[in-house]
Amino acid sequence: MRFLFKTSYNQDIRLFKDRITMGWYLALGVVLLVLPLLLGEYYLSQASFVLIYAIVGLGLMLLSGFTGQISLGHAAFLAVGAYTEAVLSARGVPFVVSLPMAMAVSAAAGFVVGLPALRLKGIYLAIATLAFGFIVEVTLQQWESVTGGSMGLLLEPVTLLGVTLDSESGFYYLALGLTGLTLLILKNLLRSPTGRAFVAIRDSEISARSMGIGLARYKTLAFVISAAITGLAGALYAHKLQFISPEQFGVFVSIELLMIIVIGGMGSLHGAFLGALFMTMLPEFIAILREYLPSSLAYQPGLQPTIFGAILILFVLLEPAGLYGRWVKIRTWFQLFPLYRKGLMKREKSYVKSDRLS
Repeated sequence: MRFLFKTSYNQDIRLFKDRITMGWYLALGVVLLVLPLLLGEYYLSQASFVLIYAIVGLGLMLLSGFTGQISLGHAAFLAVGAYTEAVLSARGVPFVVSLPMAMAVSAAAGFVVGLPALRLKGIYLAIATLAFGFIVEVTLQQWESVTGGSMGLLLEPVTLLGVTLDSESGFYYLALGLTGLTLLILKNLLRSPTGRAFVAIRDSEISARSMGIGLARYKTLAFVISAAITGLAGALYAHKLQFISPEQFGVFVSIELLMIIVIGGMGSLHGAFLGALFMTMLPEFIAILREYLPSSLAYQPGLQPTIFGAILILFVLLEPAGLYGRWVKIRTWFQLFPLYRKGLMKREKSYVKSDRLS
């Protein structure tokens, strides 16, 4: 078993815990770079969707997993980013300009939603964000002169610095680069005093206020950053599908986005990626499952939402720490075997809640 003894504060906030961890991440990076050489176009397209959902998961993880603010309307920020990108690209705005503008408009929407969050929390905040999602969906349907209404909008492939990324590998590398940049920014943010303030608010608002942390400022900031990241994912999502309509950003989509961080593991950046991978593979599994079900059941329109809901309930009841929490338990079991004791993780989580920043 390998122990890591921390002797300084700088060691506690370093980007990688040690050289071995850094080596594993470098190996993973090499695998991701050569992935287009190993996969066909279909699976590479699915990998791009995993990266897009991972960006959404990172944004929602910052808000809910690290700041403790519930959002049931995050699909609205995804829609704002997607439609802003679609409208600007249709008017000939370059991608290097339209992408930051899509993030800025989504951030502005996050600021508007973040203001009520100063006085709301728990179920009331969830209802407020859900209402915002309904408002955005109806606005997209009715504002036909800009959004095209139910007819939707078409998009061209991304053109970056004069190069059209119309191949699966080109778009994959674009999504991979933006995902890596988002992850690096969030990792550094969580190591900063601002990130520590987010975690303090999540753990106890009363304690955070007593330490001089401005709840209004940091709650609003969390909404703004989370919405901006989700807007980035929305812009990529629009270009990936090359067609968007209001029906693609309904309430059920918000539930799917929330499932990414719940299933992946709340309070963990790793959980955002595991949840995105799980949510991308789940529809494929359901499609295979339909072949073995009776025809009267296999093609029921409510089959997929039912399976999604059942999986969410099972994770909440049986594995509330998500996939990453399960991996931590398995890793700890191998590290401590044969000294591992049942219930160790239950006793541990009572005092390591604020330490889950990886």
